[in-house]
Amino acid sequence: METAVAGSSQTQARLVLAETPAPGVRLLTLNRPEKLNALSKQLLAELQAHLDEAAADRDVGCVIVTGNGRAFAAGADITDMLERGVESYVDPGRLAVWASIEAFPKPLIAAVNGYALGGGLELALLCDIVVASSAARFATPEIRIGSFPGDGGTQRLPRIVGKSFAMQMVLTGMMVDAALAERKGMVSEVVEPDALLARAIEIGGEIAAMSVAITPYAKRAVNAAFELPLARGIEEERRLTVEAFATEDRVEGLRAFKEKRAPQFKGR
Repeated sequence: METAVAGSSQTQARLVLAETPAPGVRLLTLNRPEKLNALSKQLLAELQAHLDEAAADRDVGCVIVTGNGRAFAAGADITDMLERGVESYVDPGRLAVWASIEAFPKPLIAAVNGYALGGGLELALLCDIVVASSAARFATPEIRIGSFPGDGGTQRLPRIVGKSFAMQMVLTGMMVDAALAERKGMVSEVVEPDALLARAIEIGGEIAAMSVAITPYAKRAVNAAFELPLARGIEEERRLTVEAFATEDRVEGLRAFKEKRAPQFKGR
C-alpha cells in the first residue's frame, strides 16, 4: 500500500513513493525518472521523512531503496549547484538528510536498478546490503566536471573496494558494470533486471522476520568493523551483545532454541 509524506500536497508529484510489498518491509522508490532520480533538495527531504517514519514504526523491520526508470540515482542536482554554488552543498537541510540516512537504525537495502552515479552511488554505499540489476552501472564521475565525491564517497569507497580501485574510479570517473562491482565487493549479488525487486524484497522479508529489536544491534556491530580498529571493534561488539541481552527477544530466542520451537519475537 502506498503512503504519502505528511504535509505533502495532493497535487504535487511525490518524489519518493512508499509501499509495503511484504510484512515488515518498506519499499521506497525514488520517483524523478525524467531527471534520472537526481537528488534534489525536495527529493532528499521526502526520503528523510519516509526514513524517519520507518524508524519509528515498530512493524517495519527492513527498508529497501530503489529508483524509478533507468536510474537508481544519477547524482546531485547540477542545476541547484549552478544556481547556489557552495551553498547547495553546505545546505543544513541537505547535510541533515545524509546524516539521517547514516544514522538510520534499521537494516537498509539498495536495489540498484540502473545508474548509480555520484551522489547516487554514495547513497547506495550508505545502505547495508546492495543488490544490483545486471543493467546497473556505478561511477564517481564528479572529476569530469571539476569536482570529486563529497558525501562520503572518498571515504566509504576505498573501505569497500580498496585504495587502488577507488582511486581509479574517483580520478577517472570510469563506469563500472554490475559484474565488476560484484567482484570488487561493491554489491552482494547481481540478478536479472526483472528479478531485482523480488530478490530485494525476499532478502528484506527474511530480515524483517527476525527480531526488529535485535537487527539494529547486529547492524551497529558490523558497521563498527569499518569505523574502529579491531580491538576497539571487538569491545564494541561485546558491549552491544551485553546490551542486547536485556531485550525480551534475546531471551525469547534462547528459550525457543532450548524448547525446539520457532521464536515468537515481539520487537522489544
